[in-house]
Amino acid sequence: MRKTVLITGASSGIGQETARQFARAGWDVAIHYHSNRAGADLTAQAVTEAGGRAVILQADLSDPTNAQRLMADYDAAFGRLDALINNAGIVDVARRVEEMSPERLMRMFTVNLTVPFLLAGLAAKRMSTRHGGAGGVIVNVSSVAARLGSAGQYVDYASAKAGLDTLTKGLAGEVAGEGVRVVSVRPGIIDTEIHGKGGDPDRAHRLASAIPLGRAGQPYEIGRTILWLASDDASYITGTVIDVSGGR
Repeated sequence: MRKTVLITGASSGIGQETARQFARAGWDVAIHYHSNRAGADLTAQAVTEAGGRAVILQADLSDPTNAQRLMADYDAAFGRLDALINNAGIVDVARRVEEMSPERLMRMFTVNLTVPFLLAGLAAKRMSTRHGGAGGVIVNVSSVAARLGSAGQYVDYASAKAGLDTLTKGLAGEVAGEGVRVVSVRPGIIDTEIHGKGGDPDRAHRLASAIPLGRAGQPYEIGRTILWLASDDASYITGTVIDVSGGR
């Protein structure tokens, strides 16, 4: 039986490449997107070409009530959940904390922490042997910003990702005896479109010299790590955070 994975934010960047990697490894993939339908279609094409089944699911994760709907749509498409990749995330333009509005904070925390928190709970309930599930893996895509703080840029984003790492540790402890593993991956500076969405499209290249390995990371390097963590090769890993940051 082929395993199935739900990947949020899979219409571009890390999410898109992760979907491709899972399909190549023999998984079927649910591709979540918000507004980039063309990108989601490209991801689905890549999954299909790799021999996997692709289902596209739309949801605006700035509304926390859509977490339940997204999971219900997944259930209707697949019925069994073997892995959840909480990848969807947003940044905003660089601001000092004193300049951040309540509206910005609400959106930042909802998309980057509240909805991943809700989805992790919904996934754990479906996977847990306590509830009749067959086990599974939850991978939360965090950021090295969680330990660096991102002063003068986006402390709100960093704070949300730090909360995601705490969720990983706490939830892992709750479900470790129920067949469910929970882990975090903390990417460093990765060459994706997210920098442009934060108003600094050249950020990955501009900061490359500050990275010990001397370059920005590539999405496939994160995707391969996520795939490994979801595989049986990582069966003794839970409740931990893995940095993929070039030494930063």
